[in-house]
Amino acid sequence: MTSPVPEPRETESVPLRVAVIGSGPAGIYTADALTRQQRVPVAVDVLDRLPTPYGLVRYGVAPDHTKIKGVARALRAVLEHPDVRFVGGVEYGRDLTRQDLERSYHAVVYATGASVDRRMHVPGEDLAGSVAATDFVNWYCGHPDSELERFVLDAQEVAIVGAGNVALDVARILAKTADELHHTDIPQPVLDVLAASRVRTVHLLARRGPLQAKFTAPELRDLLGLPGADVVIDPAQMDIDPTAVGGGGAETAQVSRAARTNLRLLREHADRPTGEAPRSVRLHFWSRPDEIVGEDGRVRAVRVEHTRLDADGRLQGTGETTELPVGMVLRSVGYAGVPLPQVPFDEHAMTVPQEDGRVLDAEGRPVTGSYVAGWIKRGATGVIGTNKSDAAATVRTLLQDAPALREGQGDLVPLEEVLDERGLAHSGYEDWLRIDTAEARQAADLERGERVKLHGWEAYRRVLGDS
Repeated sequence: MTSPVPEPRETESVPLRVAVIGSGPAGIYTADALTRQQRVPVAVDVLDRLPTPYGLVRYGVAPDHTKIKGVARALRAVLEHPDVRFVGGVEYGRDLTRQDLERSYHAVVYATGASVDRRMHVPGEDLAGSVAATDFVNWYCGHPDSELERFVLDAQEVAIVGAGNVALDVARILAKTADELHHTDIPQPVLDVLAASRVRTVHLLARRGPLQAKFTAPELRDLLGLPGADVVIDPAQMDIDPTAVGGGGAETAQVSRAARTNLRLLREHADRPTGEAPRSVRLHFWSRPDEIVGEDGRVRAVRVEHTRLDADGRLQGTGETTELPVGMVLRSVGYAGVPLPQVPFDEHAMTVPQEDGRVLDAEGRPVTGSYVAGWIKRGATGVIGTNKSDAAATVRTLLQDAPALREGQGDLVPLEEVLDERGLAHSGYEDWLRIDTAEARQAADLERGERVKLHGWEAYRRVLGDS
């Protein structure tokens, strides 16, 4: 058997210069795909508005998911590749325009993710105490934009709206004790707030039934296995004949293998006696918020309408409602992309219009030199690893366009020159390593595992000084 003949490597002495906007998994996997191919020499700059890379891995993955956080080690190897450079503290749209990037790069890949929560569009959604789950995740993950005072956790009962992995993460963090989170990388000031939390009951509201829930079995097992909290499931809502799954009515038709596993785990847990743990998580399927009820401008309760699927599988309300006496509501009903200056945007899909990774203008024509990868490309779907194949597909398209991207392109201006013109400072990979070292030292001082994140911009500035 003969080995495949490798593609000839282009011999241009000047590499194809590519800017990747966003240093989360999608952005770094894009850089990885560019440097792994042997056809075109490249020089890749990965830009981020923060001085810290890894995006969702650092600021979205729950702190007690240490195995998932281990993917940062693979991402780190990409940033240490000789053809890749990390440029932190530079924000596209604020510090740099599209025209600036065109002066310095043959191509730009936007990998900015989907950073805001979708809204529920119910009365009372803007009351104090009604917030996006993303805000809470940013807070406990130590995002420097999140202020410590954002959450005080003085309500005894909290409702989380949503049935995805993020909703389960939030429920689990609220239901754990500070001792259970001691070994994680949660910033110490945040851990102190969690230690003083008055939350005792967490209500998890899912608009549909257990077979339609979006959470995965590993996340569900983590929730059901909480040592210090009872997970309460209504056995009546689990009264689904497993042999009917995959056929029959709207509720059981076209059910995935993952949903079958979830149903089995939920049924097994529902049959167990409830203990006397100090905290509880109560799962409410077939429940959607009808109104967030306020008093003196703050959340006092959430009124929930019970739901069902009609014969065509569409969700409908039953008219029957229940009021839960909660003091905080966290919505986790999906993520949406944010429009980027001078980049086309689909307001309905909340993504950048594209074909095979090429950005498309309003007439559906490719925008020369502009590409997308990750959630801003396809929407908030998949897991972290999904971004690897997604980025590789975009890179294949970019490489097909490489000859045309070089044509008519004069001498490119180094990014440093553009930043100097604007009087803009930036950080690099070595600066990130200083933050990394400071967090490891802080963990050792506090006897709290491998790392404890710095909290707030001022802490970062103290570490970076004037660099």
